[in-house]
This record gives sequence, structure tokens and C-alpha cells, in this order.
Amino acid sequence: MSRGPSEFLPLADAAVRAVAGPGGRHAALIEDAFHVLMETPGGGVSLNGDAGARRGAKQVNESLAARVASRLEVSPADVRVAIDQARTGAGAPAAHGARRGSVAAKTAAQAWYLDALSNHDLVFGLGPAGTGKTFLAVAHGAALLRAGEVERLVVTRPAVEAGERLGFLPGDLNEKVDPYMAPVWEAMTNILGAEALRRRRERGEIEVAPIAFMRGRTLSHAFVIVDEAQNTSRLQMKMVLTRLGEGSRMAVTGDPSQVDLINPNDSGLAHAVSILEGVEGVAIARFTGVDIVRHPLVGRIVTAYDADTAKRRP
Repeated sequence: MSRGPSEFLPLADAAVRAVAGPGGRHAALIEDAFHVLMETPGGGVSLNGDAGARRGAKQVNESLAARVASRLEVSPADVRVAIDQARTGAGAPAAHGARRGSVAAKTAAQAWYLDALSNHDLVFGLGPAGTGKTFLAVAHGAALLRAGEVERLVVTRPAVEAGERLGFLPGDLNEKVDPYMAPVWEAMTNILGAEALRRRRERGEIEVAPIAFMRGRTLSHAFVIVDEAQNTSRLQMKMVLTRLGEGSRMAVTGDPSQVDLINPNDSGLAHAVSILEGVEGVAIARFTGVDIVRHPLVGRIVTAYDADTAKRRP
């Protein structure tokens, strides 16, 4: 890469190591994105390139340095988010406190999703598994609960595997529904910690229940998460959306391409999005395979399956 005008950005040693990355991999991502040359002569980063390129690369470096100052790790996903934000002029990704540190957006779509959760009463999070739809919604709800902005965190999902006929299963309500809510409990444990989760659950501040148990209720001063919403029927979706009471907000998450209903066309998620998009107070966040933050292979698997589905579609 040819040298152009140079600019030196002073950074702490820890920040320099983070923006360079293991084996210089983070620096390579920034160089490729903005067509600059990054060097670390000591005490900071030297940026070589035209003015616009240096400006974008400088913003990325400053964003990553801020993560280091906040004692957050810097991963390749964080570098890509910072690059995307520098290109689009977006602000820094939102973050929520959690037991294991801050829960921060790893992709631009996740950052937009967290912003939407903060500024809308009803947010739909649509996309494949592994994109953080439910985890980030739980993190946002837990932050609201800790801050006293809501009195309860309520998570509901359709127990499709049991056909919603939970009364025939042994045990009390918790014993009946916990097997179907395991992913939600796992996310809450990661965010709040097992002991804090137990205390808040005993006090009734956290509730997890199937869609069937939402009927006839009004959920006031609560943050409500409707998980796996692609498996709600249209009637169930209408019912749960109209449970919102005073001071409440709701996140609805699901993958419209993974409907487990006998009649997939009855899915309430796609129908709700089609009639509510553009309604005041409603936001739609859409995730794709590039937002998957599990093992990198998961994203490639999802992309392969999506391509196969597209080929088979008439």
C-alpha cells in the first residue's frame, strides 16, 4: 500500500495492542476498509492515507480505544462494528451492565436493535438463531429492572412442543414450563447471575411463562419479551400484543423462516410485522447471517441453508 499524508493518534499501550489485534489482524481489517496504512511506532498509531480515509480509520481507533478504557474486550466483530459505524456515521454501540461485564452490540444490526429497544414501545427482532435477538432483549429488560424503570420482566414463548397442553404434564407451573424456557433461563443466568435471578424470581419481579398463561392479563409497568414468536398463531399474537398496560414495553423475537406450526401460514409473527411496520411506536430490527455471533461456522451453515431454500422456492 502506498504511503500518503500521515497522522499520528496518541493511544495508551493497551489500546494500541487492542486495535492492532493478534498478529495485526484488527489493523488489517481497518487498513482494508479505509485503504490506509497503520503502524504502531510507540505511544500510539500512525495512519497514512488521504484525509477521508484517515478520518474513518481514526474514528475506528478511537472507538476501540474507548472499549479498552471501559475494560471491554476487542474482538474482530467489534472492529467490524466500529468500521461500519465510521462508514455510516452511526454512534457507538449501546451496552448494558451484566454479571460478566457489559453486554455490548457485536454488529451494526445489534447496535440498531438496542437503540430501538431504548426508544420504542414495541420492537420486533427478526432473524436466524445466534444473532442475539433474545439475549440482548433480556439484557435490556434486566437493565430496566435494575434501574427501577419497570417493576417486572416477563418472558413468554409458545410451548409448541407440548401443544400448549401443559395441564397434562406433572408438577407445578414452574416444573411444567421450565424445560421449554431453558434458553431464556440460561440468558438470564448469564446476565444477572444465578443468585440474583433466584431472588428476583421469588419476589415476582421475573416471570417466564407460556403464551397460554398470558390470556386475560394486563401487564403494567413491565418489560415483556415474546420469544420464538414465529410459532405463535395470529390469534395468539394479537392476544399477547394487546396485553401491554400502562408503563410497559415489549420486544417480540423470532425467525420467520423457522415456523414449527402445522400450518406455517398461520404464523402470527410475519402477519404482525406486515400490518404494524410503520405504525408509530413500533420498530422492526432485521438480522441476517452476518450478525450471528456464535461459532463462525454457524453463520456459514445458515447461509448454506438459506441458499438451498431459495433454490427450492418456486
